[in-house]
Amino acid sequence: MNRPPHPPYAVRPAGPADVEGARQLMLDTFYRDFGYGYVPAWHRDVVEIERTYLDDPRHLLLVALHGDRVVGTTAVHSTGPAHPPHPLWLAERYPSGTTAQLARVYVRPEHRRHGLARTLVNRACAFVAETPGYDSVYLHTNVDIEGAEAFWRSMAKEVFDARPTGEHGPGVGTVHFEIPLP
Repeated sequence: MNRPPHPPYAVRPAGPADVEGARQLMLDTFYRDFGYGYVPAWHRDVVEIERTYLDDPRHLLLVALHGDRVVGTTAVHSTGPAHPPHPLWLAERYPSGTTAQLARVYVRPEHRRHGLARTLVNRACAFVAETPGYDSVYLHTNVDIEGAEAFWRSMAKEVFDARPTGEHGPGVGTVHFEIPLP
């Protein structure tokens, strides 16, 4: 069932005033939930939020707000999965430019289970469907994070389970998914 999140949440495209709150949520997630912190090769967009998401009309950063605090994020960008660390065939299947990659689907722990992530992802997919030039919606996730695998399996189709390859190193169970465009 696709219900909007319960009030007092607001979900909307991020603006300049949301950048610091979104960045803090992302960094908190890297350190608290993922346990490995900021990795420049993986997280450059977090430092360059404005340039990556706000200045490009084909990119999007959505925020979920509780009052004036950013408590959830979801991003769309047009950079496909990079090889390496991902397999070459995967990078070729989801090329940059025509692939909408979902990223930074994060919700603060105390605000989970209110439909925020599902709402953010659905709105991001609607944006992709309305934006010319995208052929597919791709994402990868660390299924070692509690709830991540079940959430994505409820919304997306598995493309490749990279856990046996260890492409991101120990403690990062990467699984690649695609969400069909409407």
